[in-house]
Amino acid sequence: MRNENENENENVGVGVDDDVAGMVGQWRRERPDLDASPMLVVGRLFRLADGFDRRLRPPFAAAGLGNGDFDVLAALRRAGDPYSLSAGELSRTVLVTTGAITKRVDRLEAKGLVAREVADEDARGRRITLTPEGVALTDRLMGEHLANQARLLEALTAEERDTLAELLARIAADTE
Repeated sequence: MRNENENENENVGVGVDDDVAGMVGQWRRERPDLDASPMLVVGRLFRLADGFDRRLRPPFAAAGLGNGDFDVLAALRRAGDPYSLSAGELSRTVLVTTGAITKRVDRLEAKGLVAREVADEDARGRRITLTPEGVALTDRLMGEHLANQARLLEALTAEERDTLAELLARIAADTE
């Protein structure tokens, strides 16, 4: 005997029976005049982002890093030797305000992972630079982080990952 949700989920979401498909099925029943199918993508993206965040955060927390701290470390490391950026450059790279960058840099500086230095080009400005300890921690965590990301995508083939990456890039380009 089929339960109520199974009937509502029928033909919703390419054979996937999950909570989002259940919601779409319920909207199809209650408001058949509306196309609730975008929820199959957007709703799942929100749930995935939340779940990914919970699964990716533990190595950072174990290293004593707060939310967003690793983003700053990774941005500095990606900048290449001497692993240094201004607060404005970090803000644009990490996509947060300079105020948020200041708070993160304060925490990282207190841990000895970054240092503030007078900018060569403007004595009023400061550059944030990874310390040797910051480079070592970032390199170690980046390896763990990428391995965790790969585990989260194990359900997909390499071709499916490439296709999904292209599709998400197209949506991102259209919405930005």
